Amino acid sequence: MIINAFIELRLFDIIDILLVASLLYGLYYLLRGTVAINIFMGIVAVFMMWKVVTALQMELLGDILGAFVSVGFIALIIIFQPEIRQFLLALGTTGFIKRFRQRIQLPFFKSTEDVQIELDMIVKSCVSMASKNTGALIVITRQNGLYQASQTGVRIDAEISEALIENIFFKNTPLHDGAMIISQNRIIAAGCILPVTKKLDLPDRPGLRHRAGLGIAEQSDALAIVVSEETGKISIASNGKIYQVDEKGLLFKLKNELRPIV
Repeated sequence: MIINAFIELRLFDIIDILLVASLLYGLYYLLRGTVAINIFMGIVAVFMMWKVVTALQMELLGDILGAFVSVGFIALIIIFQPEIRQFLLALGTTGFIKRFRQRIQLPFFKSTEDVQIELDMIVKSCVSMASKNTGALIVITRQNGLYQASQTGVRIDAEISEALIENIFFKNTPLHDGAMIISQNRIIAAGCILPVTKKLDLPDRPGLRHRAGLGIAEQSDALAIVVSEETGKISIASNGKIYQVDEKGLLFKLKNELRPIV
C-alpha cells in the first residue's frame, strides 16, 4: 500500500504540498510573537491528528475530530478577524507582494545578522523624562512587528536618538499621548493606540499608559517601557507582567530580553 501511494504521487500533489507548506509558513510569520500563534498551532495540531486518525480508519474518533475541525474553521475566522482584515486590506493595495516578501523571508533568504538596538539612548531618554515627570510609552518589538498597531499612529521611520524621543513625548506635542513603536533599531511610528489590559487586580491603580503597556505585552512578545507622568517612575512590561525598575534595572532587563537567541 505504501509503495503504491508513492508510485501514484503526481506532480500536482507535490505542488499542492508545497503550496500548503508555504501558506502555513507565511501564516506562522504573520502571527509569530502574538498570542494568536498558540491558537493557530493548536488548530494545526488538531487537523493533523484528524488526518492521522482518518488514515488509520478510526471512525468514531475521526468523526469527533472532523466535527471539531469543520466548526473550527468558523471559529478561526472569528478569532483571527483582525489579522484576516489586515491581510485583505493589504492585499488590495499596490506594492503588496514587495512588502509581503520583505516581511516574510524564506529561511534560505533570511539574513543571519541581528540588528543591535541603541538601548543606551532609549534608557537615557527614559531617565531624563522621568526626572522631569514627562509621561512616555515606548514599545520595542521582537518577532512580531506590530504592523497593525503602528498603523494607528503617525509614521516616522527615523533613527533612534535621545533628543527625538524626548521631543516626541514633550507635553505640548501632538504625539505625546500615544505610544512610540521601535523596531529593527528605528522609530517606526508615534502616537499609536495600544490595546489596554483587562486585568483588574493591578497594584497602585495604574494609569492608561501602564495599562496599555501591559496590554501590548499580553498580546504580543513586545517590550513596553512606561514613564509615569505622576510619579516619574519607570516600569517595563514583558510577557504579560509589569515591573518597576531603575536605570540599571531597565538596561539589564532590555539587554536580557533582547539578546540574540543562538
